[in-house]
Amino acid sequence: MRPAINNIRHHAQKQQQRLQRASKHRFAPHVGVFLCLAMIMVIGLVLFNRMRPEEPNVDRHIVVVSHDDEKQVVPTNARTVHELLDKLHIKLETGDRVEPTLTTKIVQDNFLVNVYRAVPVTIDENGAKMRVLSAGATPRSIVAQSGMTLYGEDDVKSGYSTNLLKDSSLGKVVTVKRATPVNLNLYGTQTLVRTQAKTVQQLVAEKGIKLVDGATLNPGPSTPISGNMQLFVLNKGVSIASSEEVIPAPIQNIEDNNLTLGAKAVRQVGSPGKRLVTYQITVDPKTGKEVSRTAIQTVVISEPVAQITVIGKHVAVPQDKIAIMQAVGINPTDYGYVDYIVAHEGGWGGVTKSNYGGSGAYGICQALPGSKMASAGADWATNPVTQLRWCNGYAVGRYGSWANAYSYWLAHNYW
Repeated sequence: MRPAINNIRHHAQKQQQRLQRASKHRFAPHVGVFLCLAMIMVIGLVLFNRMRPEEPNVDRHIVVVSHDDEKQVVPTNARTVHELLDKLHIKLETGDRVEPTLTTKIVQDNFLVNVYRAVPVTIDENGAKMRVLSAGATPRSIVAQSGMTLYGEDDVKSGYSTNLLKDSSLGKVVTVKRATPVNLNLYGTQTLVRTQAKTVQQLVAEKGIKLVDGATLNPGPSTPISGNMQLFVLNKGVSIASSEEVIPAPIQNIEDNNLTLGAKAVRQVGSPGKRLVTYQITVDPKTGKEVSRTAIQTVVISEPVAQITVIGKHVAVPQDKIAIMQAVGINPTDYGYVDYIVAHEGGWGGVTKSNYGGSGAYGICQALPGSKMASAGADWATNPVTQLRWCNGYAVGRYGSWANAYSYWLAHNYW
């Protein structure tokens, strides 16, 4: 027994000697410092992750996706339409169209997403035919998807072919009738115009060109229009000046019940036009300097193309949100407007959500500062009903109605 005890003591003494030698090693202090720093970093990361607020817009929403002749109703935390389609493995091919746009944020429940698949379309350009795949919503958008350049004066129409022998295919046909380019010299200003007119006289009428006293047309009114011909409108003895101005693209908004209220998609990209304003100049005979100028006519030299935007009007507010609005006494006809604004501000789950930009905005409607909601109740910081009661007073007091507040939000992306 004693030899065994002595062996144990001897082994312990050797271990102690090894530890003492290791503590004297030149790297030992550095190892200790490294271990301490590593421990501090780990503790710091844990505390940071616990204290860091959740990122905004990570709520789950119910989305209704229509694609390939089927309808999917899915809960998702996808932030955008693009992210949603990726998660659902819905692949988009060339020519397909998605409404609303892929970058649209998903912040509402029962949110509608529509995928339109491209179909074969024949583009007939002055008799030359081309087959493309497109889901374009307008004839011009179909042609634009093909990469073909269009001008405002080009005549673009769509129809359907029913004669296989004549058209070599059946289905949708987009016909492009090109406008003829004409070089126009209008009272000394050279410009290029495009026209569907057949004669010079028709072109003058189409463009609204006014022939002032003494003005001449060269070539004459009955001359047929031909590509890149030169036309002069001149007036001898009168000082004339012209300036070119931009015509903004008209905006055409279409409401669609197949999209959630407020969701948008561009169905046809617009383009600005140009007009030529002609002035008659009055010159001081003594100094030879311009005294005044009078606009005598405005000629559209390039037609603008309207931008067509679809805006959703479908309202499907979940019952739990309706219950909050009912508690405040909001008119049911305003439910859609309220849901849209709340969803795009703090969100229905954002009762205690502060603005992440540090502005001080707070709550479901992002009141700034949040403390102003105290006028609606002492529990303003935690009660969605109290917050919405304040929001209701703000919407009606500032904009006159929730409908007006919604329109303002659409135009400015805030309220």
